[in-house]
Amino acid sequence: MRRRDFITLVGGSAAWPLAARAQKPKLPRIGVLITANPEPFWTEFQAGLREHGYVEGQNIVFEFRSADGELNRLRELADELVRLRVDIIVAWRTPAVTAARHATTEIPIVMASAGDPLGTGLISSLARPGGNITGLSSTAPERYLKTVEFIREVLPSTQRISILANPSDPFSKSFVEAIEDAGRTLGIAIQTIRIWEAEEFDAAFAAMVNGRADAVIMQASLPRKPALDLALRHHLPLVGGDPSLTREGALMSYSPNDNEMYRRVAFYIDQILKGAKPGDLPVEQPTRYEIVINRKTATALGLSIPPGVLAIADEVID
Repeated sequence: MRRRDFITLVGGSAAWPLAARAQKPKLPRIGVLITANPEPFWTEFQAGLREHGYVEGQNIVFEFRSADGELNRLRELADELVRLRVDIIVAWRTPAVTAARHATTEIPIVMASAGDPLGTGLISSLARPGGNITGLSSTAPERYLKTVEFIREVLPSTQRISILANPSDPFSKSFVEAIEDAGRTLGIAIQTIRIWEAEEFDAAFAAMVNGRADAVIMQASLPRKPALDLALRHHLPLVGGDPSLTREGALMSYSPNDNEMYRRVAFYIDQILKGAKPGDLPVEQPTRYEIVINRKTATALGLSIPPGVLAIADEVID
């Protein structure tokens, strides 16, 4: 073999690994859009993906975007994910899903989860959502009736409950109406206070104290820390829409098992990556709810949780 031929052969062989690397298949890119407070959603979501065989960096990659509580940033972040041409957008909470829907009608969107997606117009039906959106609903009709019932079990003298609602959240209307309906059913007066800015919390709690509220139900998309601090300062039992708020200091929550729901999102990712159309995948509603009680907060408020409520609680925080 001539020396020139040998050099050509060796040079060509050295190029083979580079060519192989260049032809590696493109990993699916998942855009993740959240309002704030990524945990426990982020950990459980990734755990669910691992159960379906997806590991970050090996066969899937993420583009993670958080509005850090500033909901007006969600549309900008959703547009950014669209420009990056992600394969799927996972949107956590109703404002994020709404922002993603306004940003694209083509990229599949998985709700993880959203409140009342039918009432807010995100989907056309639970069985066949249509369009490019599917995933999980965090709301069933009886949820807030049960929430108000549990408040009365813990505080039998309850006559008036205040709602802290977030009017910039598309779910706010359904949220308020459901609690107002529960109040009428149970003969409890409902006071609704809408919070546009974090600076309004002080005035809101002053209004609740003046109105002799016995408890407060807060919408999950509102900032947590000012509400938790003021509720404790004014000795007002704060009830949250998810267990993580109770673990941070709210009195209690009645909500779907969030960890199960966050893991379930991976099912939709897997189905869509395998070719399913999001509009053909039914939206799932919660089938199991959990009661979380913060007994440490109850003690700070001077409350004694009835033994019957403690007996049925799924988690008691001491």
